[in-house]
Amino acid sequence: MFEVILLVLVMFVMAACAFFPLGYSMVFFSKSAQQSTVANQVESTADSELRILEESNHLLTRLISEIESSFGPRPTDSVLRRHYNTLVASELETRLAALAK
Repeated sequence: MFEVILLVLVMFVMAACAFFPLGYSMVFFSKSAQQSTVANQVESTADSELRILEESNHLLTRLISEIESSFGPRPTDSVLRRHYNTLVASELETRLAALAK
């Protein structure tokens, strides 16, 4: 009998917290404040990562265009184009290694 009374009391407290406007708003605001803080941190991290990706993309694009301009026009033949792309890739790796030092 004691367990039944205890269960009813626990259910009553849970219902009061869920349906009482002040209890619900306190739970809602505490969760939303935590969620907004976490969301702001995630957004700032995502923005910084996106900015880093854009900067690295611009760097790679600039390096590739410099390398291709020094080698001349891109060949139209598929075999020559494949060798040209390999040459550009190896030169890009060399320049990136020099930047990393």
